[in-house]
Amino acid sequence: MRADLTSGGGLARIVVVSLGGTIASTPNEGGQGVVPQLTAHDLVAAVPQLREVADIEALSFRQLPSGDLTLEDVVALARLIEDRVRADETIGGVVITQGTDTIEETSFGLDLLLSTDIPVVMTGAMRNPSLASPDGPGNVLSAVMVAASRASRGLGCLVVMNDEVHGARFVRKTHSSNLSTFQSPNGGRLGWVAEERVQIVARPPRLATIATGLVGEVGPVALVTCALGDDGRILGCLESLGYNGAVLDAFGGGHVPAAMVDAVANLVAAMPVVMCSRAGSGEVLAHTYGFRGSESDILSRGVLSGGMLDGRKARVALALAIASTSGAPAAANLFVEIRDSLSA
Repeated sequence: MRADLTSGGGLARIVVVSLGGTIASTPNEGGQGVVPQLTAHDLVAAVPQLREVADIEALSFRQLPSGDLTLEDVVALARLIEDRVRADETIGGVVITQGTDTIEETSFGLDLLLSTDIPVVMTGAMRNPSLASPDGPGNVLSAVMVAASRASRGLGCLVVMNDEVHGARFVRKTHSSNLSTFQSPNGGRLGWVAEERVQIVARPPRLATIATGLVGEVGPVALVTCALGDDGRILGCLESLGYNGAVLDAFGGGHVPAAMVDAVANLVAAMPVVMCSRAGSGEVLAHTYGFRGSESDILSRGVLSGGMLDGRKARVALALAIASTSGAPAAANLFVEIRDSLSA
């Protein structure tokens, strides 16, 4: 095994934590599709090559489809990782397996909550173990290699799929079933795995983090996507439904229909509101357009710019910011600190 996959002359100690998902799914008794059933020990046992890469500790944390995970689960997972690393200084990295549907959100949540320098790597599978060519075992092997590599230290939470290394802040699932679904349109991949070698070619700035001890109950934050002809009437219902904040996935560089502007302005008076672009890449503009509903108009009404964050990641950041502060101004300030650290 290559030297960059070792620690102190021996195998790195890696904790593998499973949350369920496709990678852990096998046919149910009725034969109606697959459901998460495999444990972390099962996933590790399916990859005998891991014995040459790392000293593995396997922990089963959740057994769920990833759509059933919550931000409360992410906070609990971050605390588990902190506790294990604090209790065992020999741990050199952590690998987390889960379903791919929400991995871009859970990984970003961990990115915001963990300040450790050791690699924390998330992976999963697009093809379940009952298929002829499952990708889960290969993804686990690559993820453990990345977690065991000294080159991966200090990069925050990473997502490793299809032998590519992505930063949690950038990565997005872009296809419903293709193995190359995970892409990082705003930043590009940070590296890759080839011939048992981890190659890291980009190192983004450190992300502002939120101490897990400050996080209280994580309340609901709405994600509302703008569409042709939208008048924003749904925004008027959010406060009465118990939402603590809202993220608008706006058109292009940050535009909403003119008919939606008053509803946005009223919502800002009730809760923190962030505007992102539904385009999938790029960032929210600040002062290019001047029409009613343009980015300059909406931002002038107290809406926060999401910058280069997409709506899903902005929702994670805003929810955690609200849960760890007291009052809308403090939550807004923390969100802005997180947003600005992405490109500091």
